[in-house]
Amino acid sequence: MHGKIIFYEDRNFQGRSYETSSDCADMSSHLSRCHSCRVESGCFMVYDRPNYMGNQYFMRRGDYSDYQRMMGFGDCIRSCRMIPMHKGSYRIRLYEMENFGGQMYELMDDCDNIMDRYRMSDCQSCNVMDGHWLMYEQPHYRGRMMYLRPGEYRSFRDMGGMRFMSMRRIMDSCY
Repeated sequence: MHGKIIFYEDRNFQGRSYETSSDCADMSSHLSRCHSCRVESGCFMVYDRPNYMGNQYFMRRGDYSDYQRMMGFGDCIRSCRMIPMHKGSYRIRLYEMENFGGQMYELMDDCDNIMDRYRMSDCQSCNVMDGHWLMYEQPHYRGRMMYLRPGEYRSFRDMGGMRFMSMRRIMDSCY
């Protein structure tokens, strides 16, 4: 099953619309602006800048009638990334320092507070081995977030300088 999202130029699902089931690096080629959207299935990350840059927000099935008011940041949605469904295990390795240096911790489940669980004062790199994850800048899944898919992330400083204090798996319940 694939995800499906419909973007609308104006609030409350008004104006021209654009529907997709895949990534879109620049919404301006389809809409002049985007202030509301409806996720019919799946999960998506939306960004307030083109090319998957800027603030990110995780969206699951539902109606989002006013992007600015609900998300609390940005002008409007400028790009989106479809999060593929993942069946199987989840595994991520967190490192205290850049380039996989310092103490390493391996997680297979959600963590609402890295500091409390591991006495880890900082997390500066990671390796996502299995699954798709959301990283949050504050404990208890609050604050700005960043979507990480399988791969190596050598420096969070190079990814906007966010400091991560909690993380959760993106589960199949999106679909």
